[in-house]
Amino acid sequence: MAGTVEGEKIDVGFSGKRCIHSRNCVLGDPHVFVPNAPGQWIHPDAASVEKIVAIAESCPSGAITYVRKDGGPQEQPPVVNTVRLRENGPLAVHAEIVLDGETFFRATLCRCGASENKPFCDGSHSKAGFTATGEPPLKDMPALEARNGPLKVTPTTNGPLKLEGNVEIVTGTGHTIDRTQRTFLCRCGHSANKPFCDNTHKKIGFVA
Repeated sequence: MAGTVEGEKIDVGFSGKRCIHSRNCVLGDPHVFVPNAPGQWIHPDAASVEKIVAIAESCPSGAITYVRKDGGPQEQPPVVNTVRLRENGPLAVHAEIVLDGETFFRATLCRCGASENKPFCDGSHSKAGFTATGEPPLKDMPALEARNGPLKVTPTTNGPLKLEGNVEIVTGTGHTIDRTQRTFLCRCGHSANKPFCDNTHKKIGFVA
């Protein structure tokens, strides 16, 4: 499912392709985002604009978006571009993401290799029994001169995710393990140096 539901002061968009069912929305306000509804499940006029904005901006996959009609600020890219490592799960990216000709601010990208919706996560890591720590060893690295700006994400053919732009790789508890302007992150699920690529995709014949 995908589309936009119009409200009096805010329009709410939803992309089923990018949704990972984190349930931030239905737990955030079940009157706006009605769980298990047989029909229309998004009701933009059921809460304040500020509350809907807060819920949308907490959606890790970026499946929930909004357009304010009350003159208030629209969503802006973050001050610091981050890739957060979900324990045994995907890469949660928060940046001015440029991917396949589109620009958006939040996405959860597959790193188990099993998603049928690559490069996005579809929850297949759970069925596949994927294991990968969200707390890899920390290392010292110099600060970046700039910490924001466009982050180009390129799923390389049969290989890793190539990231180009200012970005910090962050553990699940918020510790930074890398600050870089160019890196390759594993998406085959088999690197021995997760979250980074170590070319194992070639050995296992990863196709994507």
